[in-house]
Amino acid sequence: MNAIPLSAEIANESAPGACKRQHEQQASEPVAISQRLERLQPSRALWRLVVLLSLGGFFEYYELFSTAFVVPGIIKSGILTTATTGFFGMTGVAAYIASTFAGLFVGTSFFGIAADRWGRRAVFTWALLAYSASALMMVLQNNANGLNAWRLITGVGLGVELVTIDAYLSELVPASMRGRAFALNQVITYCAVPTCALAAWALVPRSPLGIEGWRWVVGMGAAGAVVVWALRRGLPESPRWLVARGELKRAHAIVRALELRAPNAEAGSMPVSHAASTQAHAPAIALVVPRGKKDAGFKALWKGKYARRTAMLLLFHLAQTIGLYGFSNWVPTFLMKQGVTMSNSLAYTFAIAAINPLGPLLALAYADRFERKWQIVLAALLVSAAGLAFAEVRAPWLVILCGSLVTIGATTVSLNFHAYQSELFPTRIRAMAVGFVYSGSRVSGVFSGFIIAWMLGRHGVSGALAVIATCMGIVALSVGVLGPRTRGLSLEQIND
Repeated sequence: MNAIPLSAEIANESAPGACKRQHEQQASEPVAISQRLERLQPSRALWRLVVLLSLGGFFEYYELFSTAFVVPGIIKSGILTTATTGFFGMTGVAAYIASTFAGLFVGTSFFGIAADRWGRRAVFTWALLAYSASALMMVLQNNANGLNAWRLITGVGLGVELVTIDAYLSELVPASMRGRAFALNQVITYCAVPTCALAAWALVPRSPLGIEGWRWVVGMGAAGAVVVWALRRGLPESPRWLVARGELKRAHAIVRALELRAPNAEAGSMPVSHAASTQAHAPAIALVVPRGKKDAGFKALWKGKYARRTAMLLLFHLAQTIGLYGFSNWVPTFLMKQGVTMSNSLAYTFAIAAINPLGPLLALAYADRFERKWQIVLAALLVSAAGLAFAEVRAPWLVILCGSLVTIGATTVSLNFHAYQSELFPTRIRAMAVGFVYSGSRVSGVFSGFIIAWMLGRHGVSGALAVIATCMGIVALSVGVLGPRTRGLSLEQIND
């Protein structure tokens, strides 16, 4: 692979000479950039961008999913307790989980708009550094209040990053590879889960160099994110975002650099994808939106077809967080509640966590062949059924099997909804819209730990998993009934 960053090639594209004059002439016209993006064939340049974004997501997921693996160590250290006497006790595990989701809510709902205002690349970079620094501060805490406060701040950075990556990735790749791009993204990011689980299994029961193991686990993830920040120079800005801002010259340069690195470097002779060919015969699409346009703000979410999409995704997110994180955050606790020792519960959890990349890996073969909404529905039903079975089995191999099926279903839901929600809104409000609907999951996430803890204390593992199964049923119903189709359609065809 050519080691020259794409950003450098973009700079070369604007060098003096005939190429510069040609691009200036092109930039003076309101060309539909999306049509050229949709004509791009999968190339090493495009897949490289997917990998770079995914490396940022790797450490984001490492931090996000670390809860289940470090909580036993934090309890052991005496900072947190498994349960509290009051429903909203601030010294229990539920408060730690609530702090995470409260931060995620602030990040997605109040700062999600940042990527629409300042660009995908800049926000991706600085959010990465922000949550890494906050996670390092969390490592230094010795009481519940300090730990939960810095966990909340870490969650803010994570929330901004989650929104930005979804918008960023969906805008860089053509419809013909969007599903596979999100699948590869999730393969890489979900590799963080077994990585964190393995680190926790090796370190949490111990105190290397006199430092508690859970602190090592959190610190490793925060330090790794700084390395990814150094790789940001290889990422260009989203051409679609630039067009929406009226910066046609920069958008042309980025798209042209991608065209030159495509399998067939002559853009005019590239095979035309289904999305590009149908879009070419559709009425002209106005991609440049005046900054003062009234429907570019929050009200746009509640107009026309977007009102139904917004309502559907809010209902989806309110339920999916309890279903997905309600299981992943509590697996070790569920096992210990059933009499498994902490060491063995972490070992079982690692075995289940190792399956995380499998769902997205399998999806690479079919992600763009089947309608996205039905993939979400079937995967949600799998989580519901396997979760109920998990509560009833006791043999180690059955525990791991049921847990693995839940994991495969959960990661399949995740990779599809990340792609799906970013497809359903136009570029001018994409990050804001994704942030707003995503904030619904953070609201339910704040209460998910308290709900699961309450059910676990009164109705055992079976009661807690029944709540999870019900929530996944709501996920399947909301998307199945209200979700539009998106397969094979460009972002502009879906929205304009």
